[in-house]
Amino acid sequence: MANSKRSTSEQENNRSNTTQNNAANNTDSNTVKNPDEWTTGDEEMTGAQRSYLKTLSDEAGEEMDETLTKAEASKRIDELQHETGRGLNKNQ
Repeated sequence: MANSKRSTSEQENNRSNTTQNNAANNTDSNTVKNPDEWTTGDEEMTGAQRSYLKTLSDEAGEEMDETLTKAEASKRIDELQHETGRGLNKNQ
């Protein structure tokens, strides 16, 4: 009985992982949107963006622009991730 439970649990985990991987690899998904198209892109950057941008800027040895919008902060985070290697998948 324990083996069948483990087997079912493993199957559920495998299905979940496959679904997550498929979603992450789907470039046609509407969950990945160009920051220029965000309806709230012109609003002040979020606290999470500010914090991560500060970390990346410090790591890159660059000044952080406190006046960026959400969309601008997102683009800058992408730039700094490529510059520092932080937060990137190995196949990017």
